[in-house]
Amino acid sequence: MKNKQTMITEKQKMLQGEYYNAFEETLLQDRKKAQNLCQQLNNIPDGTLEERSDIIKQLLNTDKVVWIESPFRCDYGYNIDVGENFYANFGCVILDCNLVKIGDDVKLGPNVQVYTATHPIDPKLRKSGKEMAYPITIGDNVWIGGSCIILPGVTIGKNTVIGAGSIVTKNIPDNVVAVGNPCRVIKDIE
Repeated sequence: MKNKQTMITEKQKMLQGEYYNAFEETLLQDRKKAQNLCQQLNNIPDGTLEERSDIIKQLLNTDKVVWIESPFRCDYGYNIDVGENFYANFGCVILDCNLVKIGDDVKLGPNVQVYTATHPIDPKLRKSGKEMAYPITIGDNVWIGGSCIILPGVTIGKNTVIGAGSIVTKNIPDNVVAVGNPCRVIKDIE
């Protein structure tokens, strides 16, 4: 009896943090769908709250209370798992090639960027088009200041504040204020 090798899809590789081909047809179609929904969201006049909410719920596949200001961009949308009362200010970008788990009552300032996607350091691998992606977790009741960048594989603990302009390269614990490039803890929150 021959061993059957199970074929793993590029999407499965992506979600497992392995090298994957981002230009595989299914992933291209999924990104195109998300791009279309983002474009619809970004082109709605300010007064149509119900229509905006419907598009956000469809894009993120959620029924939770979520508000995202335009412009907003993401890769897939379905890899963004938001908690209740999520708010993202103008200019948010979430590269959700892997899971982005966002807790309840999280607030993102303007121009916050959340990147699960990354590329190999080795130039030959990078030239081959291979990519990787690592999950990001943001705990409950977190406030991330404007123009912050959250890098792949990072966890930000609950009740934490990330100061404006910070670049989060490593995990940040619960109940702290952290700032800088690279982001570091400067104060505990009682």
